Amino acid sequence: MSEILKSIKVLILLLIFTVITAYFVGSMFSAPMGNVALIKIKGEIVPEPDLFVDVASSDKIISEIKDANSNPEIKALLVEINSPGGSVVATKEIANALKSVNKTKVCWLRDIAASGAYWIASTCDYIVADEFTITGSIGVTASYLEFSGLFEKYGINYVRLVSGEEKDIGTPFREPTQKELKDLKSIIDEMHIAFINEIAQNRNLSVDYVSEIADGSIFTGKQAKELGLVDILGSRSEALQIIKQDANLTEIEILEYEEKFSFGDLLSGFLSKQMLNLMLSNKLEIKAV
Repeated sequence: MSEILKSIKVLILLLIFTVITAYFVGSMFSAPMGNVALIKIKGEIVPEPDLFVDVASSDKIISEIKDANSNPEIKALLVEINSPGGSVVATKEIANALKSVNKTKVCWLRDIAASGAYWIASTCDYIVADEFTITGSIGVTASYLEFSGLFEKYGINYVRLVSGEEKDIGTPFREPTQKELKDLKSIIDEMHIAFINEIAQNRNLSVDYVSEIADGSIFTGKQAKELGLVDILGSRSEALQIIKQDANLTEIEILEYEEKFSFGDLLSGFLSKQMLNLMLSNKLEIKAV
């Protein structure tokens, strides 16, 4: 039995050594080249990356945008979006990072580029979408479960101890007051106005016009083009053709950033705090989604 345990320990040590070696060797010899940086925004837009869920991390995406902007070999950015939106702050961070880039930026919308994802797309010089891409949904939402009625049915009481009257706003254990609902709505409205102003400025449209279509409605790519939210109906090839013309390139070499995690991320991934929070918490979330 002891021999088996020793063999297992040796195998584990070999595995750890292999992972460490592969990681550092890959970091040393991976020198991506190209003249067009591919920036992928795939999945829900969130601040930080997640090892288990396919998300669009603003931390990662902004790092790629900054790298592409500072690289003299990169002449343009192809921003590929397939996302329903997500965190308002993370969305704004990515949008601001793209706005700071003084190179050709072409956005290619795939299956879906709605809400916050469209906000990001609007910062590009050109937006290309398929006629059946789902986009638009210009709006902000906030929601949470409230099951105080269920507690009452089973004789469960919520003992409320707070330092301020609205300290537990958004708790699922009691009904919200009218003042709390009004306060939450004012926050959502403030974010919505900022969203509308950004789209109007980025797309050179009037605020009044954007306000009319910013009721959360979704549009196909074809409808979005008719509304002035999309420039060209097409695919990746059309997006690349625009880059060729706008950036004056004869040939295009795509630089695609690879997913990189630290060794610590690999070891601790199985105990992902984010995954645990997802299972155990129920909190108020405000999203551009």
